[in-house]
Formats: sequence, structure tokens, C-alpha cells
Amino acid sequence: MNEDIYLYNDNCIKVMQKLPDNSVDLILTDPPYNIGNFMKDRQTNLNRMRKNFFVGAGWDNEDYHDWLGNMTQFFVEAHRILKTKGTLIMFMSVLKVESIIELAQTTGFYYKTTGIWHKTNPMPRNMNLHFVNSNEPWLYFINDGKTGTFNNKGKLELDFIQTSVTPASEKKFGKHPTQKPVTLMDHFINLLSNPGDTVLDPFMGSGTTGVSAVSNDRKFIGIEVSEEYYKLSKRRILNNSI
Repeated sequence: MNEDIYLYNDNCIKVMQKLPDNSVDLILTDPPYNIGNFMKDRQTNLNRMRKNFFVGAGWDNEDYHDWLGNMTQFFVEAHRILKTKGTLIMFMSVLKVESIIELAQTTGFYYKTTGIWHKTNPMPRNMNLHFVNSNEPWLYFINDGKTGTFNNKGKLELDFIQTSVTPASEKKFGKHPTQKPVTLMDHFINLLSNPGDTVLDPFMGSGTTGVSAVSNDRKFIGIEVSEEYYKLSKRRILNNSI
């Protein structure tokens, strides 16, 4: 789009393969969790959910071995394009945390920790059937090193981050079923990168990482395979609006 913002409507592996070595400071992303088929068999009221809920949409229903293969390719390219001691933050289902850690370690990443994003106002889905899910894991890796940028300024930073879910004000250009709030991405971008750094989101979705990166004076590369969500991301990022 300009020298500081590059947006691609394409498969992320294809685009990442064209990016230069050692060109990205931070990868902050929310890939498919590969739990669509698993969730279909759960005792839930999904038939009442909106039609674009990820379980019914089909884009998270990949065969597990195919998903592992694709994520392996992702980590190979992420290792190449991230700078030495660059950071990778990835949201992931708790069911797949072990798989992701193993893949990352085999491709040159140092595993730092698994943290939690706690949603203060989660959707009360299936509240009369079981505990309401209010936590979502994120994983923290360093590329070819054991520590990277960490702008805590002497403040204790916990691996437990608490925010509300995405407010309606951040969905005025359109909605995504797994959209994250801007304040959550702000937390990671300000802590783990510096102004002028390049932030990459290979699974851009609704573009929240891009909105946060641009508003915090970072360069941004975003990749989204869905044309619908690419257009949504483009509208949000170019308007620099939440």
C-alpha cells in the first residue's frame, strides 16, 4: 500500500517465501487452531450460533496432518524472515500447544512461555452445560536466541493478560468470528517491538494487528487468504481506525 504498509490477499506461505531474510522484527498472529472438526462433536448449542462462527464456516476444519504440514512450512519461513532474536507471538488452542512448541523448536525457535488472555466478558455460550470458556493461550518464542526486545521499563509483566472481548466499536467496518481487541495487540506490540520496527501478521483476519502496528508507529505486513477478510482488514488499516 505504501512503504510502511504491505497487505496481501494470498496464501501466507507463498507470500512469506518472497520476503527477504532477516527482515521482520515481530510476528504477531492468530492462525487457525485446527479444532473445527473436534468442536462439531461436542455437546453444544452451535446450531444457534451465527453462520460465520468458525466451527460452521469450514476454514478451521483441516485434516490434522495437513495442518501440521502447513504449520511446519510457516515456522520454516518465519525462522528465515525473522531477525536474530526477533519475537514470535502466536495465539493457539490449548489442545494444540504441545504440537506448536515441538514444531517451533525443530525450526530454530526458543520457547519462552505460554501465557493466557483472559476475557472479562466472554460470550456465555453453553453456560447451562458446562464452564464458560474465558481463557485463550498465547505462545512466546524467540528466533535464534533466548531473549529479545522487552520494553517493560522495570515493570513486572505477567503472562496473564486481561481485557474485554472485541467491542462493537471495533467492528464498524465488518466482523470476524475470532477477532481480537486492539488493546490486546497494543500490549504485545509496545512490549516486544520498537517504533519503526516491522510487524508481520501472516493470518491477518480482521486486521487488528495491523491497526495496532500502524497506530503505534510500526511498519506492517499483513497476509490474508480470504478475500472478504482481506477487504475488511484493508478498510480498517487504511482508515487507521479501530
